[in-house]
Amino acid sequence: MSEAAIHPSAHATALLASLDPLLRQWLPRQRWFAGKGRPISALEAVAATELLPRSAPTGLLHLLLRVRQPMAPPQGSGLDGVTAERPTDCYQLLIGVRRTLPPRLAPALIGHVTEGPLAGQTVYDALLDPRLAGLLLERLRMPGRHGVLRFERDMAVEIPSGLAPRPLTCEQSNSSLVYGDTFILKLFRRVQPGLNPDLELPLRLAREGCARVPAPAAWFLADLASGPAAPEESCSLGVLQPYLAGADDGWELALRMRDKGEAFTGEARALGRATAEVHAALATALPTVTLGRAQVELVADAMAERLTAAAQSVPALRPYAPGLLTAFEALADLGGEGLAWQAQRVHGDLHLGQCLRSPDGEWSLIDFEGEPARPLTERRLPQPPARDVAGMLRSFDYAASHGTWSPGWAEECRAAYCSGYAEVAGRDPRTDPVLLRAHETDKAVYEVLYEARHRPDWLPVPLAAVRRLAGDGPADEAH
Repeated sequence: MSEAAIHPSAHATALLASLDPLLRQWLPRQRWFAGKGRPISALEAVAATELLPRSAPTGLLHLLLRVRQPMAPPQGSGLDGVTAERPTDCYQLLIGVRRTLPPRLAPALIGHVTEGPLAGQTVYDALLDPRLAGLLLERLRMPGRHGVLRFERDMAVEIPSGLAPRPLTCEQSNSSLVYGDTFILKLFRRVQPGLNPDLELPLRLAREGCARVPAPAAWFLADLASGPAAPEESCSLGVLQPYLAGADDGWELALRMRDKGEAFTGEARALGRATAEVHAALATALPTVTLGRAQVELVADAMAERLTAAAQSVPALRPYAPGLLTAFEALADLGGEGLAWQAQRVHGDLHLGQCLRSPDGEWSLIDFEGEPARPLTERRLPQPPARDVAGMLRSFDYAASHGTWSPGWAEECRAAYCSGYAEVAGRDPRTDPVLLRAHETDKAVYEVLYEARHRPDWLPVPLAAVRRLAGDGPADEAH
């Protein structure tokens, strides 16, 4: 977020002064907070908007907050004891304000304020308060501005008032509320300037008439630059979409069918067709580009750099690094020989958990945000569709690793998915083996780093794929 373009008001700065000591303790405990394990060196207000005044019996404060944290140097760098500051993150908070908190809201407590303009008040996570969560829906029903916040909606979609809210608890990087099993509101916790792909792409797909992705009914942004804000100067804050009640989560469905000994190949084939339909609609809705020699080499180099960084962090990856590197070298070699590939906007983080099957058997794709840890500008770049395909192929491997490792189950699903994709796209992803292997390798490397940091017990799953992709024989063991 451009700091030069942001001049927080004295009002926002004073409110943060009240909240600062409480938020330093509360933020690291939140699942969506990306800076776990590092102290907070400073909190800075970007914007504060009172959706309900704090003088009311119950106030609602919308806060955009910049968090500064030190970053320790890499081990063995010779800089022990020296810390640099990591890039700052901007977070969206919705804070309730009451004199006293009723017992039913005890889990939402942030703390009791002792100084500043909020002194004597109790502050808490507003999303856990049905009254305040309901107010947020009412703001989305009425387009317009409130401070730096801009609310917009599709007026052709009816959004009833009074829908009962309930928070979802399974998310890692964002927060979601379901309203009456009719709509779901996703709130982006870590925000950056520019349209978030999870708003941008579903809007574009809706205009193309693509029924595979729930169309946004309403959304809101923050205009932080002075003067009329262009899309690139605004931050996407949240999007309201239809809630697919009764739909099966693709990950849970795959595990359930596998555990029952039922074939998932029919579902995998249908999911391949759905993916190809979304790719075709995205290619129509947004510009495509051709990746020539220079661009392919840049892609391959970036993959190789990610491999090098991951191998430095995860010793178990190092023996396979030379073999994995050949996947990226082969891609660069084909680019050097003049082979080019088409690139377009894609999902960016496709796996079984991003897919829903409706009761009538139709598949939908959701969560187009991409990998939240990557910069927004990078997530909005055109990519070969093979990136999404590789993500789904890796997801089948993950599902096959649950319980007893079932490589045959994974291979059947992978083949069915690619065949289904080809039925719509007219081209089987497996006919570009170098491109597909490079993207699958890149994804497996990312998974190794992620699991090593967050779920060490899962590390054998991507390491099994790493052995296969590095050419060290079949991955016959995932546990």
